[in-house]
Amino acid sequence: MRVSINRAFICVIVVAAVSIPALGMSNGPGAYNSNDELTVKYGCSCHNIMVTGVPLMYEQSESYQLTIRVADSLTLSGGEGNTQAGFLLSSDSVGNFTWEEDQEIRYAEGPADDVSHSDTDLDGSWVLTWTAPDDDVGIVQFWIAGNSVDGGGIPDDMDYWNVLSFSINPPGTITTDESGSTLETRTISVGTYDSLFLLEVSEEQLEQERQDAISQRVFSQGNLFYWTSLTALIVGAVVQKEILERRYDDGPEFLASELAYPQGFRRAFGCLLTFYLGVRWASSDSPIIFQGVDFTDFATGTAFLISAWAAYGVYRTVLAARTLPDAKDVL
Repeated sequence: MRVSINRAFICVIVVAAVSIPALGMSNGPGAYNSNDELTVKYGCSCHNIMVTGVPLMYEQSESYQLTIRVADSLTLSGGEGNTQAGFLLSSDSVGNFTWEEDQEIRYAEGPADDVSHSDTDLDGSWVLTWTAPDDDVGIVQFWIAGNSVDGGGIPDDMDYWNVLSFSINPPGTITTDESGSTLETRTISVGTYDSLFLLEVSEEQLEQERQDAISQRVFSQGNLFYWTSLTALIVGAVVQKEILERRYDDGPEFLASELAYPQGFRRAFGCLLTFYLGVRWASSDSPIIFQGVDFTDFATGTAFLISAWAAYGVYRTVLAARTLPDAKDVL
């Protein structure tokens, strides 16, 4: 009987702790949600909390990467919904949480080992790692509260919150003949049926997506046609120049050897360097990103074009060095 009382007391403390961020964000929720249910027990049904990467069963001292997502239904469907969110996660001090610095996560104030966000997040998504305890401590219970706000700075009808709890089974309690991947991880989520499964896309969003696709296509094709046409004009001009020089027995002016050698070496070095860069960029799996745009193809093509132009420059330097000097060159 005493054990049951202690467990109930711990649950009350955790639920109260989970409520702290809600009370700190936009003055928190009311006593009852939209369905006249106790908010502290059921949360609200206005938005979604999702945790991915949750194992069905933990192994001692094993680490598991968890992704927390807090958003309203409009944001989940790709629309312009709430853009700022927060969370509070507790495992009742079982195991420990770690995270990368760029995730903007911190240990929560109050309950030991609970974690929360250190700043609101634009996409409402955080990644952290939970490391299981060294010993078998039985079922591990998790509680999470999520808050999704519109960033208006005042409490209003567009500020939502919800709560979610889940558990992970102790080692050796689940066996199966299926492949290991079927039991490795799962996704835990809470929200209304509409917010989870009926994510309708508005007409405005469809039109925006269509306009974005048109803009991207025009940009890509315009760049392709422009640079292809420019390259074709350059190559055509060079070929025409070579034909006319041979027809009229003309060629580059005489270039003294003391000038030809340095010029030839510079152009050869530029040719080899840009050819190396072009091959490296073409064979690399890492894209060249600048201000959110992938410039890999453009940079690779430019490198090969410069390499070819430098090689042609070496050829012209050799021709100039072999040209017989005129009277003016001798004088």
